[in-house]
Amino acid sequence: MDQIFDISGRVCVITGGSGVLGGSIAAYLLRQNARVVILGSNRERLDKKLKDLNLVSNKVAGYVCDVLDQEKVQETCDKIVEKWGGVDVLLNAAGGNLPGATIADDKNIFDMKLDDFHKVTDLNLNGTLIPSLVFGKAMVQKGKGVIVNYSSMAALQIITRVVGYSASKAAVTNLTKWMATEFALKFGDKLRVNAIAPGFFIANQNRSLLLNEDGSLTERGKKIIDNTPMKRFGEAEELNGVIHWLISDAASFVTGAVIPVDGGFNIFSGV
Repeated sequence: MDQIFDISGRVCVITGGSGVLGGSIAAYLLRQNARVVILGSNRERLDKKLKDLNLVSNKVAGYVCDVLDQEKVQETCDKIVEKWGGVDVLLNAAGGNLPGATIADDKNIFDMKLDDFHKVTDLNLNGTLIPSLVFGKAMVQKGKGVIVNYSSMAALQIITRVVGYSASKAAVTNLTKWMATEFALKFGDKLRVNAIAPGFFIANQNRSLLLNEDGSLTERGKKIIDNTPMKRFGEAEELNGVIHWLISDAASFVTGAVIPVDGGFNIFSGV
């Protein structure tokens, strides 16, 4: 039987693992018999997610870790390597947005709060870079490993209002390609870096932008659906198959790729 999709036993670290998308892939990987480590910045949310994941499998651990604190990330990485024997996969799911880095309908870019812009770009870009440096080095020492970054459709299309998020996710896309090249040239073909570019998924941070309290579409939500050929939002679980492929041996010749998972949003002209 062909085993190119078999990821059982692989140690998968997920930043932002207590969030909607990170938590979904964590549960999925556990069901594939992988060993999963989730990182989160909030102890209460992390413990709640760990409780849920333990119902799926006991091959899971979690650490409170600020992805912007390189010393803390390194300390966490050392603990994981000591406990599990190494790291095979890093999923950089940590990220987010702030209202001050988003332009309201009745405002323009000159009304943006630069401090919030800095915070958003720091979280999305450096929050991807720092774990990649730390866990990537552990992978280099092991001789193999896969990093999957979370870019966004906002990096590939000009989506109004979310200027900070868009700029930082575009940087993540570029970083993915740059690191893929660097790893392959300097450390060999067993070190791969790719990214997914999710379209529109309902999460806590964007729910009020896309849905009214009664569940109907907001004006912005309607525009998105009108420009999505599949005419719906994505479900968190619909990212999992793509990630499984990217981290498995089935994608052994794939690096530097940014895979849209968007119901066709990025290819549709609206006419």
